[in-house]
Amino acid sequence: MNVTELSEADRAAVSELRGAVMRLSRRLRHQRVDESLSPTEMSVLGTLARCGSATPGELARKEHVQPPSMTRIVAMLEAKGLVRREPHPDDRRQVVVSRTEQAEAMLAESRNRRNAWLAQLAEGLDEEDLAVLRQAAPVLEKLAHL
Repeated sequence: MNVTELSEADRAAVSELRGAVMRLSRRLRHQRVDESLSPTEMSVLGTLARCGSATPGELARKEHVQPPSMTRIVAMLEAKGLVRREPHPDDRRQVVVSRTEQAEAMLAESRNRRNAWLAQLAEGLDEEDLAVLRQAAPVLEKLAHL
């Protein structure tokens, strides 16, 4: 199904969703723990947290950036002590990138701050809206990974 196959009401809902997600995303970015990291660097750390260790090429594909860009991002994160590079177990030409304990602690603190901020917002919703939010959360997660 493509967007032209959606009803007018569905297209309007998609447009409204896009706007709401963008506004929430902007506001969530302001809840960062470490302002010295770019959103891309935070995203790479999040990918490593979700998916585990990866080569720079795998990270580039997952983050939709060019491999040379990912090499620079990994170097910056390594210089900040947030990732480490280790030899690939099967291919000596490659390295495997993993997050450090410092990165894990920073991500946990960031996640907790953002969750607390969203929970505070959710306190302003009535029970009916909270029920809709509980049902929508898995659908939004699915959309995020399509």
